Amino acid sequence: MKQRIITAIIAGALFIPFVIYGKVPFTLLVLAMAVVGFYEILKMKGISLFSVPGFLGLLTLILLVIPKDWSSEVVEAIGYSSTLMVVYGLMMLLLIYVVLVKNKITFDEVAFILLGAFYVGLGFHYLNETRNVGLEYVVYCLLVVWTTDSGAYFVGRKLGKNKLWPEISPKKTVEGFVGGIVIAVIFAIGMQAIYPFMNSYVSLIFVTIFASIIGQMGDLVESAIKRHFDVKDSGNILPGHGGILDRFDSLLFVVPLLHFLHLFGN
Repeated sequence: MKQRIITAIIAGALFIPFVIYGKVPFTLLVLAMAVVGFYEILKMKGISLFSVPGFLGLLTLILLVIPKDWSSEVVEAIGYSSTLMVVYGLMMLLLIYVVLVKNKITFDEVAFILLGAFYVGLGFHYLNETRNVGLEYVVYCLLVVWTTDSGAYFVGRKLGKNKLWPEISPKKTVEGFVGGIVIAVIFAIGMQAIYPFMNSYVSLIFVTIFASIIGQMGDLVESAIKRHFDVKDSGNILPGHGGILDRFDSLLFVVPLLHFLHLFGN
């Protein structure tokens, strides 16, 4: 526990200034975290980031993470009309590589690489997009995710009796799941009282409950991936907390869905 607290304080002290400042430094930090997260998910499958398939997947990830104006410039520079066309081209190269190496890398592994690039890439892309909408929105997302996580942990530890999904995450409980939502709503209301950023408290509560549920599902998804590959953590870059995916798994679900549902402005 002591190590977790120390790591959280140090990581927060390094991360928060980037969030506040935003702009290019925040975008580059998000890109760096996405690359580490992609490395972690490939490692679980036993695929090297420094292999040909790993490198092609990395290019796909970068195109998905970077802001739209950056990717548009890259796409135009190489003579294509859309990012989707370039991503499709990279997919074709991955499939051709399967043939060239005579199935030493399989279709399943190519699919895993591409799904990993989209899962990690779009999640971090929309983290950056959320910051571009406004500081208050990215603070809100981080607040909801972190308070849900903490609330679920402490409520589950004190009151948890009914297992939520023991086959995937044995320690999570129904009481913790509900407690995480309640704690997130309380903190969100506190933020709204200090700095009103949503139209009404009703909208705020609805969005917070939705985000808290989706965030916990994102956490369960990453737990399912780790259990499938029989690993405790996605990485060890954050002592006591695991890897980048361990800390951002919920956020990778929350920020894209809030944008897809147009709950944040453009």
